[in-house]
Amino acid sequence: MKAVILAGGKGTRGKPYTEYFPKAMTPIKGKPLIDYVLKYIKSFRFIDEIIIISDFNGFGGQIKNYYGDQKNLTFVQDSQSGTGGDLLHIEKKLKGESEFVLWFVDNLCAIDLKKMQELFREKKSSACIATRTKRKEETGFAIVENEIIKEFKEKPTIKLQLSECLGIYMLDVDIIKRIKAKQKQKEINLSYDILQQLSKEGKISAFDIGDNEWIDAESPMVLERNEKTVKKIIKQMGF
Repeated sequence: MKAVILAGGKGTRGKPYTEYFPKAMTPIKGKPLIDYVLKYIKSFRFIDEIIIISDFNGFGGQIKNYYGDQKNLTFVQDSQSGTGGDLLHIEKKLKGESEFVLWFVDNLCAIDLKKMQELFREKKSSACIATRTKRKEETGFAIVENEIIKEFKEKPTIKLQLSECLGIYMLDVDIIKRIKAKQKQKEINLSYDILQQLSKEGKISAFDIGDNEWIDAESPMVLERNEKTVKKIIKQMGF
């Protein structure tokens, strides 16, 4: 199986830092964010190649320079055609495959890809999305009765009413055909243009990450503010 890392985002939430380096190269303990993702994916033996999609003519060139030429690591130029449109450019590289992993680079999580694959196949899904049903809040909460605060809950872990979708997917390669059908669009958004319809057809399964931590590594500030969580995730990833 092959894994695709989408690392072509403009990193607008990470400014001013991303005016000097791509979000994928955000440093964590002396190594870039993407290195943790890439090495974690590689730790699953059924993944035999990783494809990185980024703007290698721009800041993404820093990613390519960092890795150089490595076996089973392929670089594909970001087409600026949306998260779905970019996948059209790896169709030939997925020849002979039945499914692949898609990982948005700013998602840091020690997700069990093997168990995710098992669920994906068991449900005969066209797509499987990593989800979570509980979240540790960054702010404090209060229990209020008659406009009087009775108790404080400092950064509690709350159960979500809806499952939160994370940026880690397992996809059937046939999804490329659905993207092709919309290629007249200037940009094709994977979630809104493709997965929304698949959900209505009951073809998307949800893999809950359970007690594993997850963080949207959108900027150095977020990583610094959540240093303990980041350290815990890195430890769960085996680093």
